[in-house]
Amino acid sequence: MRLQRRDLLTGSAAAVAFAGLASSVQAQTAATEETYVNEVEGYGPLVRDPNRLLDLPEGFTYQVISQSGDTMDDGLFVPGQPDGMGCFDLGGGKVALVRNHELKGSSGLHRNMGPGGFHQERIGQLDASKGFDTYKDGRALPGGTTTVVYDLESRRTVSQHLSLAGTSTNCSGGHTPWNSWLTCEETLETAADADVTKAHGWVFDVPAAATGLVDPVPLKAMGRFKHEAVCIDPLTGIAYQTEDEGDGLFYRFIPDTPGDLSKGRLQAMAWRDAPGADTRNHDARAWSTGDWREVTWIDMDDVEDPAGDLRIRGHAAGAALVARGEGIYWGDGELYMTATSGGPLRAGQVFRYVPSPAEGGRGEARRPGRLQLFAESADKRVMNMVDNLAVAPWGHLILCEDNYSSDTRNHIKGVTPEGKSYTIARNVFTGNSEFAGACFSPDGQVMFVNIMYPGVTFAIRGPWTSVRT
Repeated sequence: MRLQRRDLLTGSAAAVAFAGLASSVQAQTAATEETYVNEVEGYGPLVRDPNRLLDLPEGFTYQVISQSGDTMDDGLFVPGQPDGMGCFDLGGGKVALVRNHELKGSSGLHRNMGPGGFHQERIGQLDASKGFDTYKDGRALPGGTTTVVYDLESRRTVSQHLSLAGTSTNCSGGHTPWNSWLTCEETLETAADADVTKAHGWVFDVPAAATGLVDPVPLKAMGRFKHEAVCIDPLTGIAYQTEDEGDGLFYRFIPDTPGDLSKGRLQAMAWRDAPGADTRNHDARAWSTGDWREVTWIDMDDVEDPAGDLRIRGHAAGAALVARGEGIYWGDGELYMTATSGGPLRAGQVFRYVPSPAEGGRGEARRPGRLQLFAESADKRVMNMVDNLAVAPWGHLILCEDNYSSDTRNHIKGVTPEGKSYTIARNVFTGNSEFAGACFSPDGQVMFVNIMYPGVTFAIRGPWTSVRT
């Protein structure tokens, strides 16, 4: 499904067409009529988009700034499956969007990489030394990152290029204080079980200002596991990491030198008074919304994990279980993270973590870090499988839903500091794919976000600070 290339500036009154879209829209009309529930007013009700892309509140507009299959400035096609994304100030009114592409090495030829799979055809012609890994026949793996340079004033996409090549299943990540994007592989592929030549499951650092392919150096000290996302405490340099497994853990990485993630200690979180605790609330309720738990951190051994059992060993040592830890974002002296399948409905939890004042020290702090169950879905119309997460400039959380239900659409939700949700957008595009990569321009005026299938990146503008709580 391809957008026709007009001016790509779209909103409630725009006229943009889709090749072959009519039959798909007709078949999905019933699905787009489903209701959502706002716990607070937010921006008010969503307005139906005649173009069947995004339903937004009154006063909001969207612009399509990139889509899978576009020809980039390096001659490659924009890959499919855009996921996590960070926005960086380049000066002069321009920003760089560093964007993951969750293309899996072992199935890259069969996934949505752009029309006709041409991304694979072209990326396979790259010099293998420019990417991290190749298929066994020497072609570069399709995963990695692209960088989109966008002009906020002219509302124009200035350039696009591949910035990291040869990785696999680049899901989410996080921005750093040194203006780069940490992109995370959500896979444990090895040459023994996939058509690849190296072990995967690493974090890579991609400078936002890079104008071409970066050197693909895996940050192995941060651990090998199904990485989802990462955020960094700017005061200590500690990196907090999530793991997308139903029985995953929550990790932190303490670098030997802040700003250098190549060396340091990897630890997993445990509840201080309940080693091996289960935070998921699936079959038994361990805690309730608003509850706090003091935590401690367990040193992990053999973090490059050739056996792929890091989380199993961590839990056996007392680390707490988390139900598919995904989005994570640093706020004002604290972080928020999602557990996508947590809670009795398996429809999602949001945690808040407040570090100890002595976080990162070698000794035990007098006041330990604390973890709160900030929100938990009791109604899928309120919150349903929340994945990527950001903290908005006005302090609210932005949650991207990731359910592939045939009858429940994906939404972007806002959440107030009191834990009350409201709806910002609804995906009425074909396929009901997930939202991903929500992030804001430096001035807070534009939210950028992806829809994974068929692969579209949006710039959304509106009266952001007028939210009603």
